[in-house]
Amino acid sequence: MKKFISAISGALMMFALSAPLATVAKSEAVFFSIGTGGPTGVYFQVGNAICKMVAKLQSAEHGRKKGTDNAYRCSAPSTGGSTYNIGQIMEGELQFGVAQSDWQYHAYNGTKPDKVKPFDGLRAVFSAHPEPFHIIARKGSKIKDWNSLAGKKVNIGNPGSGQRGTFEVLMESHGVDTSFFGGTSELTSSEQSGALCDKKIDAFGYTVGVPNSGVAQSTDGCGAYIIDLQTDEVKKLVADNAFYAWATIPKGTYKTTKKDVTTFGVMASFVTSADVPDELVYAVVRAVFENLDDFRKQHPAFANLDPKKMIVDGLSAPLHPGAIKYYKEKGLM
Repeated sequence: MKKFISAISGALMMFALSAPLATVAKSEAVFFSIGTGGPTGVYFQVGNAICKMVAKLQSAEHGRKKGTDNAYRCSAPSTGGSTYNIGQIMEGELQFGVAQSDWQYHAYNGTKPDKVKPFDGLRAVFSAHPEPFHIIARKGSKIKDWNSLAGKKVNIGNPGSGQRGTFEVLMESHGVDTSFFGGTSELTSSEQSGALCDKKIDAFGYTVGVPNSGVAQSTDGCGAYIIDLQTDEVKKLVADNAFYAWATIPKGTYKTTKKDVTTFGVMASFVTSADVPDELVYAVVRAVFENLDDFRKQHPAFANLDPKKMIVDGLSAPLHPGAIKYYKEKGLM
């Protein structure tokens, strides 16, 4: 496992992890990374909002201008998404990541080893926004429901992304494979809307918080629309799996959303490894929860975050001890 803490020396590194935040010097900064998703997706916004809250808290406590001299240094690069992030946390390449609640469950329990590597060291930190699964169809494609995707050109998502995993679950539950479609592609979330508007594909699946700029690019930009997803197979998925729930994309969310769209969805969850120090997890949780009003303003999908629900909803891996310490101190547990 790669070391993720940079310090002047090994001794200073240990000191940086054990010393109170206020006593840590600039040269003893602790670096950590958060795996997110595509640059137009909400996961990218989650990771960067967390980094902003970490910088804000330390800047306020130490009087440092613009948070540029923090004890904890955070980065939130664009990545392949849920299962990629979990795999990289397991390898020690990332310390935190954003992942769909279903892939958190499957990784911790080892129930989908062909989709995400079993990882009993996975730990939950908190959940964020709900994420409906969208199937977005091109204007003029005549796609009305799941069955009318037959013979169409469909983007199923890039390998390692949560949307790809969910699309594969949908295919399996409906008893079909990629031959059901007229053709499939593996475009990333930042590529698929452009491909739809350029008529290179007829539809794409996307698990994402509402509203989303990538979805708006296709709906508001070229008249694409979101279809209902209420087949018997989807009803069974929701009934049989606690990490799925019915979700509504409200009327008026996008220009072509003329009525409420009913689909199913998951929660976006913030996860880490049991190997990540308690002090670091505690500091990150504290930064978010003590600046929650500001965090909510970072994206419309965060507007209704409730701290009592954030420590329960969509979390199937055990909570990290560093998170538990903060939640107990604040009376949330």
